Amino acid sequence: MKKLIILVFCLNIVLAQTLLPGAYKLNISDFDSSAYKGLKSNMISDIILQEDKLVWLGTGSGLATLRDSTSIFTISSKTDISPGQLTNITPTGGVVALTSYRKTLFAAFATSGEDITIGNGLIYSSDATENSIDWTYFEQQIDTEADSLAPFAKRFFKGLPITVKEANVTYDAAISGNYIWITSWAGGLRRYNILQKVWERVPLPQDSDQILNTCESSSYNDTSVGYILKDFYLNPRDPWDGSSTKNSDSKLYGNHNHKAFSVLAFGDTVWVGTANGINRGLIGENGCVNWKHYTVNDGLSGGFVVDLERQVVNGHSVIWAATVTAGQGEKSGISFSNDDGESWHSTLINERVYNITAADSIVLVASKSGLWKTVTDNPLDIARPWAKYKPAKQAIQIGSTGTFDMDEILTDEVVGVSYDNRPYFSSLGTVWIGSWDGLARTLDSRGSNWNIYRSNFDMGKVYAYPNPFSPFEHNQLSGDGYVHIHASVKTSFVVKMDIYNFAMEPVLQTEFDRRQANTGSMKWNGKDKNGRLVDNGTYFIRLEYDQKTKWIKLIVIK
Repeated sequence: MKKLIILVFCLNIVLAQTLLPGAYKLNISDFDSSAYKGLKSNMISDIILQEDKLVWLGTGSGLATLRDSTSIFTISSKTDISPGQLTNITPTGGVVALTSYRKTLFAAFATSGEDITIGNGLIYSSDATENSIDWTYFEQQIDTEADSLAPFAKRFFKGLPITVKEANVTYDAAISGNYIWITSWAGGLRRYNILQKVWERVPLPQDSDQILNTCESSSYNDTSVGYILKDFYLNPRDPWDGSSTKNSDSKLYGNHNHKAFSVLAFGDTVWVGTANGINRGLIGENGCVNWKHYTVNDGLSGGFVVDLERQVVNGHSVIWAATVTAGQGEKSGISFSNDDGESWHSTLINERVYNITAADSIVLVASKSGLWKTVTDNPLDIARPWAKYKPAKQAIQIGSTGTFDMDEILTDEVVGVSYDNRPYFSSLGTVWIGSWDGLARTLDSRGSNWNIYRSNFDMGKVYAYPNPFSPFEHNQLSGDGYVHIHASVKTSFVVKMDIYNFAMEPVLQTEFDRRQANTGSMKWNGKDKNGRLVDNGTYFIRLEYDQKTKWIKLIVIK
């Protein structure tokens, strides 16, 4: 899924029947009453679709679900929980991995340390579609100092024990057959046997190896403790840089390919993206895996693989990878293969891609610059034409008032995307996107109108966020940074906004016309009437609407 290296820690609207296929709302008593009604965070990184209408969201403040087209709940969380069974509760932290298969759902959590991200546990449910959900909770998977000989597929391999949760963060997961596969950076590739209820580490090729066969008897030494994989040591530490004085202890140096970040699994095949390429594994007897390792030398645009996706069109499979620059001469973009990895091609070069989703002939890409789409009926095509969506804007007619309920995603970056072909939301297909600034779904096939969901902690209050506001850091859209202005406007066609500096000198006067569909949300880019960024300091925002006047104090820090 998606993904970001750094972990960063809704609105009830009136919907026009002419624009939506239907708005279906559950009573809160139909779902877990302990859940928080709405989103707790506007940071949406993962979007997972389940069954006929469920939408699961990985957010910066926990696991959330959209049970129908309007009702979002954030599942309650708790800090002091023990491994075992949980009901309607999750670990604290942001969701960093989220995946489903039929009724099964899996999620991983993380929290922020002083200078590093910390894995904070894993949960899964065999039936996440009910109103009350029973979870199995696992602490973040670590080893003991004695775990230098790891069991795998009824044999063994040697490896460096990973004894801490720091940098041991599960960034991706996949469910296939009897296994849940997870990629946890320093924690490497691991899998959970659902029937046997056992976790195990999984070996990957070393940086210099093109293959690693763990299914062949000849790959092992017969010892007194069992069969041990020859000439292999699993170690996610950085390799020797080639220039500094090399230490005599070889275990101080590891392999970038053992830093696992993304995973894709189906049938007898598992694909794993790492800090040094892509690994294709074929699963054999007792769960052994024969690996083939692909790097930039095989055609990948970049060596760091942050997402993987499979497209099946006309019975043919295409593997897509978000490949990021990891060394000199590499370029960020997308790498894809239509022959199971035998050859690789690149597209969207110089785009920093976070997430890829595919449905039949459609491929959607979430990137730092926005949302991209390509459509092809021939999976063997190498040339891929791409179209870029405009930033998401909402303009939903409010009955017969002549006004619109308007909002917009104030960031270029799209970090999560999912294509929804379930008829519950639309017979034409729906696109969901996650961003630093909320969740959105298309209301038409072109993406010209969206329904935006975000956290609103007090609908009745007037406020600006973020506050303090930096026009260089917050809500970066088309070259400007923006601060949201929140006010619940009921009747006014036009909202007047005047901004003053600390000396009460006028800085800017503007209006927001709710009758014009292209007005967008109430916002300010930190500039005065001459287009100059204002100085650091305290500013006062005066709003006139609904026959009243409201004031907001905003601190600007560039």
